[in-house]
Amino acid sequence: MVIDIHVHPAFFEEINEDKKQEEIRHEQLNLHKNGTAPLKHFFNKMNCAGIDYACLLPQDYSSTCNGKPLVSNEEIRKLVDLAPDRFIGFASIDPHDEKAAEKLEYAFSVLDLKGLKLHPSKQFFHPDDKIMEAIYDVCQRYDRPIIFHSGLSFEAHATTKNCHPLDFERLAETRPELRICLAHFGWPWCRETAMLMLKYPNVYTDTAALYFDSAKEFYVQMLTKDVPLTWIDRSLRHQVMFGTDDPRFEMIRMSKAIEELGFRESTIELIKGQNAIDFLHYEPKGASL
Repeated sequence: MVIDIHVHPAFFEEINEDKKQEEIRHEQLNLHKNGTAPLKHFFNKMNCAGIDYACLLPQDYSSTCNGKPLVSNEEIRKLVDLAPDRFIGFASIDPHDEKAAEKLEYAFSVLDLKGLKLHPSKQFFHPDDKIMEAIYDVCQRYDRPIIFHSGLSFEAHATTKNCHPLDFERLAETRPELRICLAHFGWPWCRETAMLMLKYPNVYTDTAALYFDSAKEFYVQMLTKDVPLTWIDRSLRHQVMFGTDDPRFEMIRMSKAIEELGFRESTIELIKGQNAIDFLHYEPKGASL
């Protein structure tokens, strides 16, 4: 089973009835040339890339973006209900919302979303901020993991220094039962991300990174040179998850590039599926292809 842990559904036709909101999504995500597309088109992309399940990540930037989530938890639930055999839904909340913890509990208990997605730079918080403690408590109570944006962000108004991987070390140390993913391998701080994974087994990362060249060329640099291939293949193979960052990057290019790097077949199987299952503490049923 192949799971893409990192997909943004902001331009799925089924949740874009409001053209003004669609325009805001283009501006905030700094994606301007793509239009919306129906789920059928997205499933074709998944099939071509050999992906069974996609984890859908919402974005709640209510404090700074017209007072409403960019993509809401309810929209994620709608998409999952439309294709429960292809989608795994995550939640997002605005940490500055006084009811953030309450809304997150609703997302887990009623909407049955499987994890939390947060972006420190876009949401203007630090992982150690006191406002985060109640949010972390909810995640631990419901045994839900967190995907944090880390490293470079192409999104508008997102300062990269606020997402340095080392900023998450205290969280990893003080809450060892809380599973966290530092997305995008923390690029350009890949070695710092690798160090944290080596030291803290509750720290994961994903491969949703492509900033120069082709997918193959970038992965060769990031996953065989910046971080030697042997580090992953021998020591970190249980903590790296496959992610594409669709629609910013093409699924099929990312999928094929990972397979061509020289990892053991068993490592590829972990990266492309089993590690996500372990991270989520949730195994979806067989996908309908």
